[in-house]
Amino acid sequence: MRSLRFSFLPIALYALVPVVVIAQQTTTPPATQRPPRPVPVETTPVALRSDIKVERYMAIGPKAVRLLVQPGTGTFYYTNFDGGVFKVNTSGGAPVSEQILSAADHGITRLQGAIFSGNNLYLCGNISVNNGKGNKGRMVRFNITSSNKPEMTVVFNTVEYGTNATTFDHGWNALEVSPDGKYIYANTGARTDHGEVQDNRGAYPNARDNALTAKIFRIPADAKDLELQNDLAKLKADGFIYAEGIRNAYDIAFDSSNNLFAVVNSSDYDHNEDMFWIRQGHHYGFPWVMSGIENPQQYPDWQPNPDTDPFIPRSAHAWAVKYFRNDPEFPKIPEGVKFTAGVQNLGPDANEYRGHSGKVLDGDNTGVTTSTFTPHSSPLGLVFDRQNALAGDLKGTGFVLRNSLGARSSMMKPFTDQGRDLLHLKMTYNPLTDNYFVKTTRVAELFNNPTDAVLIGNELYIIEYGNVQGSIWKLTLPGKSKKK
Repeated sequence: MRSLRFSFLPIALYALVPVVVIAQQTTTPPATQRPPRPVPVETTPVALRSDIKVERYMAIGPKAVRLLVQPGTGTFYYTNFDGGVFKVNTSGGAPVSEQILSAADHGITRLQGAIFSGNNLYLCGNISVNNGKGNKGRMVRFNITSSNKPEMTVVFNTVEYGTNATTFDHGWNALEVSPDGKYIYANTGARTDHGEVQDNRGAYPNARDNALTAKIFRIPADAKDLELQNDLAKLKADGFIYAEGIRNAYDIAFDSSNNLFAVVNSSDYDHNEDMFWIRQGHHYGFPWVMSGIENPQQYPDWQPNPDTDPFIPRSAHAWAVKYFRNDPEFPKIPEGVKFTAGVQNLGPDANEYRGHSGKVLDGDNTGVTTSTFTPHSSPLGLVFDRQNALAGDLKGTGFVLRNSLGARSSMMKPFTDQGRDLLHLKMTYNPLTDNYFVKTTRVAELFNNPTDAVLIGNELYIIEYGNVQGSIWKLTLPGKSKKK
């Protein structure tokens, strides 16, 4: 077997560059002869800094995924996985949500992406076809200007391609609007864990990832009735593919300098969770490289075994169902493609990793950077202080949530008991590597399945996913003093 190559960078390299700051768990139904199991106790998030205040904003319904705000009006909306779109009404004092759209209105039965551009609400996700064996991506647009139910415009549908019967079919999800409002960026996650063959119980045989997965697309904001083909050359010629080789960027966001960043959920292998500076035409490595570590399944002589490869967690689903396997037909790296590395984490937090020896290490102790966050931590809810509304060391910086909790995650626990927290991100550009470094610090913890966040002035709102109900939390951060 070939030895794996890593791209950890010494922290000493960072010192050469001047600092330039920019900006679920499922409960199994009880047996009928047993008393009902108690509902898991909801934890109350706590701040890890004295200048941050945490309070509950409101209770919400189940399966909440995205939190968004309508520009101009400042009205909150949220969406759930089943296709519901909810408006938050505060006219009576306490916030109350009202459902305004359902999957029957927009046709997206697995709704994961939602964003406003002006009064236009964009929704994106997936629909099942071919008796649940196939899949289509879909984006629609609603103009939200009155109390009447808005009319829908279809932005695009994709052609049919195979879904699969695993937990690794990520679908279309994160959305972002270009600073000039002309484009909508849409992430489409991988349909595999690490590039393996995934059919659907025999349907779509020999299917791996394709031209419509593991990429970030850029779609004209005024587009109508597009049909995206499963044809890489055509999609590139039409200008729809913005970046490739990204396993699942479940959140993407612009910073105050209009740089686009993405946080990525990595595979069941002990890869760190990448953060990427997304640039047009760049390829970020998937499925051949994740977090600077080569995917060993691309080598025809690889024989996976946790006894000899400590990067395979024995508790991993991909190991249990043999998705880690000898795979001589694994596709070769496309000729001429150069991979772009991830943002390098300087710590002091979320920078644990598995080293060359197989031991779990901490970058603070070893003097190396990682790409980027703790393995299996599921970074979500990326936001930046684009208006420089925050004060002190938070001004112009970013934040990201970690959805997983190490203490309850068999795959994350070897690295840390921490998680389900809010990380502060202080980004620095390094001209020697033409990339970014990040100082990462935990500033709040004890969230319950946090999935998304929005920053309004110096107030950060965080939404949580729950099987029965969820919450929206309000964090008041130190802000600039207002002129009298």
